[in-house]
Amino acid sequence: MNFREPVILGRSGLKVSRLGIGAGYGVPAGAIEKAYHEHGINYFYWLSRKQGMKEAIRRLARADRDKIVITIQSSDHTGFYTVRSIEKGLKALGIDHADVFQFGWFNKIPKKRVVDAAMKLREQGKVRFFGMSGHNRKTFGKLAQMTDSPIDIFQCRYNAAHRGAEKEIFPFLPEKDRPGVTTYTATRWGNLLQQKKMPPGEKPLTAAECYRFVLTNPSVDLCMTGPADQKQMDEALEALDAGPLSDDEMERVRRIGDHVHEKSKWLWT
Repeated sequence: MNFREPVILGRSGLKVSRLGIGAGYGVPAGAIEKAYHEHGINYFYWLSRKQGMKEAIRRLARADRDKIVITIQSSDHTGFYTVRSIEKGLKALGIDHADVFQFGWFNKIPKKRVVDAAMKLREQGKVRFFGMSGHNRKTFGKLAQMTDSPIDIFQCRYNAAHRGAEKEIFPFLPEKDRPGVTTYTATRWGNLLQQKKMPPGEKPLTAAECYRFVLTNPSVDLCMTGPADQKQMDEALEALDAGPLSDDEMERVRRIGDHVHEKSKWLWT
């Protein structure tokens, strides 16, 4: 398994890097463009009001629009503002379509009115595929078993401390026409990187080890990163050359994950 080799994101057919970049923590434009040009990172998850990624996408899209994958999120659960929010995002980024329309933070299957609004955008050529993010893993398990699910790409929480997807999502993914799987919070909001959270005598995980844990799972296509600066971007990119965890490394990472989860169960399950 070579983490530098791109993969196909499930039934979407999109060719993506193993790491994606999220705009949420303010990663600067220069770090994004360097990751693309030097490391082939081509999956960009944009949120409004994040200037760095907006600048990077606008520049990259001028020459390489067909090589990058742009996801725009809508957190509208009513369907009334869905079209407007995506159109506003397209205008801000200077593009005519998004590769992925992301139903943001949906813990239940989206209502018909919301899906209909998204379908309207796809009919107009403004989005190509539908993704969904959320914290309710069982909802993804249900979607995976539906033959008429509108969701092409799952974005679920998965890390060494939160391994519930191994029982509630991954076993239900169909072999044929499988949705793509992306994950987020590989570092468990930074908990897995903190010495004070570790078992006695154990060093904290590195960011690269957290990403390697996620990507070693064959059910995961892409792992999101949320860097705030170039240093954090470089730490994440180390995972690409390090590759999958060995059996001994996996045992250590899981042991640390169990400890972190046990000591702070209040922070999700």
